Amino acid sequence: MVGEEKTSVKKRLSKSSKHAEEKEEGQRDCTEESQEAPSNGRIDLKQLIAKKIQLTAEAEELKPFFMKEVGSHFDDFVTNLIEKSASLDNGGCALTSFSVLEGGNSHRAKDLRAPPEHGKIFVIRRSLLDELFEVDHIRTIYHMFIALLILFILSTLVVDYIDEGRLVLEFNLMSYAFGKLTVAMWTWCTMFLCTLTVPYFLFQHWARGYHRSSHPVVHSVLHCFLFVVFQIGVLGLGPLYVVLVYTLPPASRFIVILEQIRFIMKAHSFVRENVPRVLNSAKEKSSTVPVPTVNQYLYFLFAPTLIYRDNYPRTPIVRWGYVAMQFAQVFGCFFYVYYVFERLCTPLFRNIKQEPFSARVLVLCIFNSILPAVLILFLSFFAFLHCWLNAFAEMLRFGDRMFYKDWWNSTSYANYYRTWNVVVHDWLYYYAYKDFLWFFTKKFRSAAMLAVFAVSAVVHEYALAVCLNFFYPVLFVLFMFFGMAFNFIANDSRKRPIWNVLMWTSLFAGNGVLLCFYSQEWYARQHCPLKNPTFLDYIRPRSWTCRYVF
Repeated sequence: MVGEEKTSVKKRLSKSSKHAEEKEEGQRDCTEESQEAPSNGRIDLKQLIAKKIQLTAEAEELKPFFMKEVGSHFDDFVTNLIEKSASLDNGGCALTSFSVLEGGNSHRAKDLRAPPEHGKIFVIRRSLLDELFEVDHIRTIYHMFIALLILFILSTLVVDYIDEGRLVLEFNLMSYAFGKLTVAMWTWCTMFLCTLTVPYFLFQHWARGYHRSSHPVVHSVLHCFLFVVFQIGVLGLGPLYVVLVYTLPPASRFIVILEQIRFIMKAHSFVRENVPRVLNSAKEKSSTVPVPTVNQYLYFLFAPTLIYRDNYPRTPIVRWGYVAMQFAQVFGCFFYVYYVFERLCTPLFRNIKQEPFSARVLVLCIFNSILPAVLILFLSFFAFLHCWLNAFAEMLRFGDRMFYKDWWNSTSYANYYRTWNVVVHDWLYYYAYKDFLWFFTKKFRSAAMLAVFAVSAVVHEYALAVCLNFFYPVLFVLFMFFGMAFNFIANDSRKRPIWNVLMWTSLFAGNGVLLCFYSQEWYARQHCPLKNPTFLDYIRPRSWTCRYVF
């Protein structure tokens, strides 16, 4: 390996010396040409232009080799870094495929698994888009989206002026979606106070009584039962009751339901990370009980992560201008989505609802929904995973800003699922997938992956069903069946660019299907209401049988 590196270094040195010699020859040619120039100071412009073209062509030829060389060295650096991290996770012994092969069959599959408490390592790093926006070429794409927003606004104003004879500066759709916001805020405050007090003091009571209890198993089962009752009864059914009884509009429902899911995941992570520490201290007969402070738990509830740690890497200062910019972009994305619905979605479904449901209407609806669906996908990603999380990270001086990775470069759905939402993926990986493998053996990896897909699909469908006030499992079918199939077909072994094209094509089509089906069902339930709906009416699709009357 060292010999190969020395050989490559020698080759690069020889190449650089050759380029230096060529450069010197070029300089001598330029000197000779300047000497051959007329004595009156005039220079042959044709020769200069030809020489410039020649140098530009040589630079363009060298550019791919340079980028390839830099990329290979960067890959080697990242590989070495991952191996060092793996060696730290395994107690200083690097566990690689070569060490497994050399060990033969002396190691059992269970011995190759790292314990669940060896989890995510937080380091100070910026979000990927913050780094990419420093490149002018990437920032131009950001400017293009801003220009498109300006055109949407102008289009809406011009159309309203032509139709109404005046400027209509009303946001009826947005005011409806965020209606009864005060109820949603009071519900959030109640959920926050319950999550702050009940899990912490329940865990504290269990941890301090575990050492003194004569029946630690019964003591643990009782506290575990109380925690499950809190998760299901208080955080689970409480917000759901408020959403249904007060009939909150869609956006207000999303606020309550998404925060409900976040608090449940936060509480689980806090207990899951601290229980092994208490058990280890009891096993070692330590005099101190490792219970985190209230301030540490409070910081975790606001931190943009779902993995609990007593301490996180922190940045030295808070850039309040950066915070203001992120919140401004969040509100800008809200208005962007509003104009996308106003200009692209509402006219589309206003025309569709005049025709009976048929295969032709469905196909046209799907293809016409792809553009607005893709714009909503990009805006949702940018508003929440980048702007919102970075704003809170900056205010809390939270150092690890890797909330997503370069999911747009994915050539497989397996990589896309890992990089689209790193915050949620980490929780599912460490507390669902890895814990599943911890209790079972390595041969159940497929079952563990299926369980993670099922949990994710059910939670996504639950959020949509509650927020839209009807059950229409389109997302569940796409996620559980097509998503699972693509995960195994387009796996990590697919590296060619064509797979990235196929990934984007299927992603665009899938989002178009979601927007089309859910929008049709929404309009059908608005225009074909039932006087005394039963439970089956909430499950049965209304768009298949509804006929609009004008």
